[in-house]
Amino acid sequence: MGNVRSVRSRNFALTVPALLLLVVFFILPVVSLLLRSVMEPELGLGNYKALLASTTYLKIFLNTFSVSALVTVVTLAIGFPVAWALAIMPTRWASIVFAVLLLSMWTNLLTRTYAWMVLLQRTGVINKTLMGLGLISEPLPLVNNLVGVTIGMTYIMLPFIILPLYGVIRKIDPAILQAAALCGATRWQALTRVLIPLAAPGMVAGALMVFVMSLGYFVTPALLGGTANMMLAELIAQFVQSLVNWGMGGAAALVLLVVTLALYAVQLRLFGTARMEGR
Repeated sequence: MGNVRSVRSRNFALTVPALLLLVVFFILPVVSLLLRSVMEPELGLGNYKALLASTTYLKIFLNTFSVSALVTVVTLAIGFPVAWALAIMPTRWASIVFAVLLLSMWTNLLTRTYAWMVLLQRTGVINKTLMGLGLISEPLPLVNNLVGVTIGMTYIMLPFIILPLYGVIRKIDPAILQAAALCGATRWQALTRVLIPLAAPGMVAGALMVFVMSLGYFVTPALLGGTANMMLAELIAQFVQSLVNWGMGGAAALVLLVVTLALYAVQLRLFGTARMEGR
């Protein structure tokens, strides 16, 4: 009994630094936001009422969720074929593609967003190329709108959906697809009835990760979008930095946090940790 208690005490001591880190950098800031959201400028739920009763703020909420959903769908549509190609291509080529993905993730976010601003502007490479090929007669509006936000955020989010998808697809036995072909399944049937259902946990895990990250994105929508495409993170920054209204900023941040945790809980409920990891 003494040895068991000693082991438990030692194990608890090893977890103390992680628990302190969690308390200092997560629990205390969340509690601080919660207190400010109900205490500033006066005690009560006035900030939440003002936030949810205003059509302007509700429009920003709707825009945040719609843009996040659109980016998630586009990212998944692009990321699935890339993950499948990585899983079946030779190791040498797969290593090169992985290096490109990791390099894009390690590159500064602001630098990547400014690069897309240069590419997408009216005098940018994309418009000049399309006009040079005779496909368009005048530059396309690709920045300060939904198009620019979607392109920029999709590029940034792609690695976060390719990597979990690759891990799940890599574990699928190729003999299953061969068996489907021997049973008379076409390529489309093998894709829709065999591969996609088996890869569904990875798809959901990656899609939720992209959706949740998109909900709180600030830099890319602020630079590539316009005032009509304002998202919730921009609104929170405006409350805190421009209006110095910590109460409203805290209320908006808490709403975003609750939505994020609710989505994660639903995902765990439907799929569970083991299926999410492809086990």
